Amino acid sequence: MQLDFDLKGKPLPIPKQAAPSPEDPQIFSVSAVTRKIRGLLEDAIGEIWVEGEISNLRRQSSGHVYFTLKDNSAQLSCVMFARTASSLREVSFEDGQQIEVQGGLSVYEPRGQYQLIVRSARNRGAGALHAKFEALKRKLEAEGLFDSDRKKPLPKFPTRLGLVTSPTGAAIRDFLNVLHRRHPGIEVVINPVRVQGRGAAAEIARAVQEFAEPAKWDLPGVDVIVITRGGGSLEDLWEFNEEVLARAIASCAIPVVSAVGHEIDFTICDFVADFRAPTPSAAAEILSADAAEILSRLSRESSRMSRACLGAWEASSLQLNNLKKSPLFREPRRRLEEFAQRLDRSSSDLTRLVTTDLSNRKAQLSQRANVFNPVTLLSRVENLRLQSSQALLRLAQPANKSLSIISAQWGALSAKLSSLNPQATLERGFTITCDDDGVPIRSSTQVTDGMKLLTRFHDGRATSVVEKT
Repeated sequence: MQLDFDLKGKPLPIPKQAAPSPEDPQIFSVSAVTRKIRGLLEDAIGEIWVEGEISNLRRQSSGHVYFTLKDNSAQLSCVMFARTASSLREVSFEDGQQIEVQGGLSVYEPRGQYQLIVRSARNRGAGALHAKFEALKRKLEAEGLFDSDRKKPLPKFPTRLGLVTSPTGAAIRDFLNVLHRRHPGIEVVINPVRVQGRGAAAEIARAVQEFAEPAKWDLPGVDVIVITRGGGSLEDLWEFNEEVLARAIASCAIPVVSAVGHEIDFTICDFVADFRAPTPSAAAEILSADAAEILSRLSRESSRMSRACLGAWEASSLQLNNLKKSPLFREPRRRLEEFAQRLDRSSSDLTRLVTTDLSNRKAQLSQRANVFNPVTLLSRVENLRLQSSQALLRLAQPANKSLSIISAQWGALSAKLSSLNPQATLERGFTITCDDDGVPIRSSTQVTDGMKLLTRFHDGRATSVVEKT
């Protein structure tokens, strides 16, 4: 087999061959043509090294890795099977990464798509778009556009939203479905823009400025602006990484929500916006969360009030029916006459009780008045004085007798105590001899030569030393 071009793009000379007969052309099936092309690619090119930037990286549960290598003017589909991927763990495979891969060109016959089967790879650093992204991110972060203190809070109960997106994309359908299911009362004003391709960033920035100045552009005022689109590769989302859009969001006086791509996608728009939602549906849920809760609560309270009112009405109806069946409503005159009789009987009973009570109290008062009569009181006082004098006499006789007996006993005890007092003995001429410690000497055996003695007289003391016993 032979190609009609080489790897440098130069055409090869075409060998002369007999032209097919127009009456009997050679017809190939699609599979045959595809296999022929596959054989040409595999045999003529063989193993090659290709350098490019990774895009649209997809890792399958089987372990196979699919991605696209691209440069400024072309792209090449690549596949790296699980065995090769597990052996190249030290190589960084990420979107935007500049890389060199080695492999062979082949054709995926079910799709008729040529691809590079990667067997080896090595890193070449971040791609141009990724480097541009990081440079702009560092620049805006240094200017303070990402600071949390400059971000505006979202309104608690928004009534009108400004939506900046493509009117034909899936993001707008997802956003509106979730929003109107959770809170049908929120009004949405759509400012249609392109969300991909050169110049889309300027359109999005202009739409944000229009919502920020609604009177100038004859637009209704909105409470919050939502910028959204579906997911995609770094190239697809690149317009949301442009500086013109970042500065339009930063200068907007209305809170801006960024809901661009999937949860793993991050753009400069996400960092500058006042709030970042991972998906368009999540943005709709966040903006309608409070309203949905209020509507649910109002529904619960309405049901509760309806049940309470119905219960009160039923109870009142039952009470009214019971009153209608009562004797008061059936025979009101007879019931009034019965009440009048009961009132008369109660009045008579009350009069009788009051009269009896007054009589009893008068009798008690008369008795107490007799008790407090002056003559009676003086007589009672004299009797009490006489009884007191007699009681004193009866008490004084035993007391005087006891006092005489106690006095005689006291005299006898005093005389006995005086006779036993050592001082009386000393006054009769006797002495008491003690040692140095004041212990009385009762026997000569207690005395030794040279011992100091203390002798007590009735009128003093003397100290002596024993010369001989």
